[in-house]
Amino acid sequence: MKRTYLARTADGTPLLGDDEGFVPLSAASPELDSVRDALAPAAANTLPDVSEAPADRIDRESLQFGPPLASFGKLWGIGLNYAEHAGDLDEQRPEEPASFMKPTSAVTGPGGPIRLPSTDQSTRVTAEAELAVLIGRTCKNVAEEETTGVIAGYLPVIDMTAEDVLQRNPRFLTRSKSYDSFLVVGSSIVVPNEPPALGDKTVQTIVNGDVMAQNQIQNMLFPPDEIISFHSEVMTLQSGDLFSTGTPGAEPISPGDHVRARVETIGSVQAPVVR
Repeated sequence: MKRTYLARTADGTPLLGDDEGFVPLSAASPELDSVRDALAPAAANTLPDVSEAPADRIDRESLQFGPPLASFGKLWGIGLNYAEHAGDLDEQRPEEPASFMKPTSAVTGPGGPIRLPSTDQSTRVTAEAELAVLIGRTCKNVAEEETTGVIAGYLPVIDMTAEDVLQRNPRFLTRSKSYDSFLVVGSSIVVPNEPPALGDKTVQTIVNGDVMAQNQIQNMLFPPDEIISFHSEVMTLQSGDLFSTGTPGAEPISPGDHVRARVETIGSVQAPVVR
């Protein structure tokens, strides 16, 4: 799968890349001032070719990345989207996407850190690896077979939950998901040049180097195209909106731990845990 990447350096410089490296986005396309501006062309598969930019590629290892967008739009999460994970939580399989929203203040860039709330707020936080899907243009009532034209790309994320808060009352879901740093986003938006075949690819929750949970994307109860179509009937979706599509499993974390989300062919993101 040939891929293009959209990213930003830690100081906010927009980048366009491929598997051989990155160039400034402005060098490849002077009319694009930001990664946000590039999302609609990404959805339309009209991004410029990195090899044609009048600039030398910079190797990924030589760059320090920040979040790929200066600010995201709506942040949707999908709970219980793998049957096995629902069983782990003694929850019934949902008949519709079990969605929730997070505030943009929960976002932190690649490398984190994940900051646990004070112990008087929560003593049991879990980390969850997920595939995230990013919307590229404003849309409403999108059919499942048309979602390719509104998806800008994909990235790995680490989602967090204050499980003890949620267990006290299911109405506390928003609060349990909303602490600062409770969504670690990957460094690059992966923009495939054709609809990716992700079904047999694996999502892994990794803590301290050990794979604590994993599953294949094809085992989602609601795949990304269905998630996007469903929510586009609820509200208008806009460029920069992000859907975290659910986790194969959550793992409790403590200060000193190191968490990694790995999505096969899309990439990984990692962060240390502090309080």
